[in-house]
Amino acid sequence: MNRDLNIKQIVRVLGGLLLIEAAFMLLPIVVALIYREYELIRHFLIPIVGAILLGGAGILTGRKANASVGKREGAIIVTSTWVLYTLLGALPFTLSGYIPNFTDAFFETLSGFTTTGNTILDNIESLPNNLLFWRSTTHWIGGLGIIVIFLALLPMIGGAGYQLFNSETTTPVKEKISPKINDTAKILVTVYVVITTACTLSLWVAGMNFFDAINHAFSIVATGGFSTKQMSIAFYNSIAIEYVTIFFMFFSGVNFTLYYFLFKLNISKVKKNEELKFYFIITLLAAFIIFISHVDFSNARSFYDFEKSFRSSLFIAVSCITTTGLATEDYMLWNSFTWVVMLMLMVSGGSTYSTSGGVKVARVVVICKFCYYEFKKLLHPNAVFPIKFNGQILKDDLMMRILAYSMIYILVIIAGTFILSLSGLGFIESMSGMVSCMSDVGLGLGQLGPTHSFADIPVFSKWFLAFVMIVGRLEIYSVLLLFTPEFWKK
Repeated sequence: MNRDLNIKQIVRVLGGLLLIEAAFMLLPIVVALIYREYELIRHFLIPIVGAILLGGAGILTGRKANASVGKREGAIIVTSTWVLYTLLGALPFTLSGYIPNFTDAFFETLSGFTTTGNTILDNIESLPNNLLFWRSTTHWIGGLGIIVIFLALLPMIGGAGYQLFNSETTTPVKEKISPKINDTAKILVTVYVVITTACTLSLWVAGMNFFDAINHAFSIVATGGFSTKQMSIAFYNSIAIEYVTIFFMFFSGVNFTLYYFLFKLNISKVKKNEELKFYFIITLLAAFIIFISHVDFSNARSFYDFEKSFRSSLFIAVSCITTTGLATEDYMLWNSFTWVVMLMLMVSGGSTYSTSGGVKVARVVVICKFCYYEFKKLLHPNAVFPIKFNGQILKDDLMMRILAYSMIYILVIIAGTFILSLSGLGFIESMSGMVSCMSDVGLGLGQLGPTHSFADIPVFSKWFLAFVMIVGRLEIYSVLLLFTPEFWKK
């Protein structure tokens, strides 16, 4: 039997989170002052005041709340956070008139916070700098999700805060870098900030202006996909910028805890990480397959031609597996086999404890091992083949949870494809749209491809895909459990 929900503590934590969003929304005001976009400042002041009032009211309401936070409270808090952040974060777009339709503004903002990167904008360059910066900032905030804002809330939720942290991070094997959850959060955020800074400076040195560099760094490190240009990275037509982007996309898809071990010179811990090894192998293998399948051998006569084809192949492979969603070419002009490889990479996703979406490489590896050993059992019925990951034998109940999660993931995509098809979208658009939003990737196929946007899809489809983005970002359970009667029973 469930205990009563700690409503006051939920309201208190959400109040603190809203105050943090208000603080983040001061950043676009600074940008507006720098670029003299004074008339747009008021469009941020309104949601800031709203966030402060609601946040303050929430904290006052829950000031005497019991500090205990369980799994149910954690699920409600993380799901409500994305919704509340999006509702307030969308206001500058609608109030300024640049995205007057609230459905579109909500979709765009949620796409940012969930690091999906799908856009309804057909002329991104028409947005003023402060709105472009806020758009990119939603990626950066959402990149490490609740962890980025977790530190300010620890005094409120105490030791029970692990349930809030754990609601968003379900992995086959837990990778602890500190016995204290607040220390772990601090380390992850530090890594996040360091990589963002390095990416910004690298893009700037490679040829981007500083404003574009910091915007793209927010997008790349969060594996989001928003760009300040309609043509994405292709706009710059720069080999250096493309390789810098590939580098930081790839390493943003790596388990962030490994950077801590690397910093501590615990090289053996990094070497033994199976997920990193398979992440590297899958990425290179996929890039090579895409290269072979779309390179034009009859017309490629120089090293530059082959290098350009390989670069574009590597770029799209890394963009897909990290679920970033940036692009340098119109991949709809490539053969359909490459699209299949892309979709598989998008479903796989990057590493656990990274900013990537998708099923995650760790789960994919474990499932492949499970299938392999099941085949071996057909030949050796009496043999026992323990499944190991990172040197640890996985228990049967954990294996079942991994298989169940992955099956539900695929079933959601199939069911969503069916629903979107009924709403009027074509099969290619419905399937790729579901994979894109479920895995939080800013790439689609057909009329959702790189030269198109989500602007013209039906209103129902936008709201449905917005829901799917949250489901994918919060790894299914935290959201879908809210719709079960048992969740709300005492």
